[in-house]
Amino acid sequence: MQRIVVLTGAGISQESGLQTFRGEDGLWNHERISDICTPEGFARDPLRVDRFYNGLRAGLADVQPNAAHRALAHMEECAATGTWDGEILIVTQNIDDLHERAGSRNVVHMHGELMRVRCTSCGATPAWHGDCLPQTPCPHCHRPTLRPDVVWFGEIPYHMARIEAALQACDLFVAIGTSGVVYPAAGFVQLARTHADTMEFNMERSAGTDLFDQTVLGPATKTVPRWVREITGS
Repeated sequence: MQRIVVLTGAGISQESGLQTFRGEDGLWNHERISDICTPEGFARDPLRVDRFYNGLRAGLADVQPNAAHRALAHMEECAATGTWDGEILIVTQNIDDLHERAGSRNVVHMHGELMRVRCTSCGATPAWHGDCLPQTPCPHCHRPTLRPDVVWFGEIPYHMARIEAALQACDLFVAIGTSGVVYPAAGFVQLARTHADTMEFNMERSAGTDLFDQTVLGPATKTVPRWVREITGS
């Protein structure tokens, strides 16, 4: 059985039309990270932070999964039906739900999910599709203590024990649409390359290109489906 861990970053969702946080026209060019994406910023002005994430959440309705998302979901389906002797875990840095909408189920959101909120009182993380404001009550404990279920700067990414165990057990590590500068995700290739093959799919070489055995340049919507057909035979 082939065990594959796929790390996806902003590049894969950008091809669906989502604006990235970094880059020439990234969201961080219009907002200060310290205001929008830190616990301190939320404490200072929760309404501003809530409005920012409400806008991102509403914007998801205008985008759809692309061919790269669907190809990864197809790989998981092939594993489930036995037409490919393997397993795939998708570890995503993205907070959108495009992998799930494409059909993937074995997905780990290390930076949280835009379509969830988290209650700082009771710890509930309910699915959330509308707006959330400072006065919005938690559906579980009814306290107005909800925040975006997103990992901010200075906070520890989710599911790290599960991710590290998967990296240590995999035969192939694949990074798609990642910059190679955001840790801890940028360090995953170093953990995997001690025992597994490594591949990178990107529009251009990332900061960590030299750590990969193979780099495939080009749109993920073209390169990833071709790779999945080679792996699964379908």
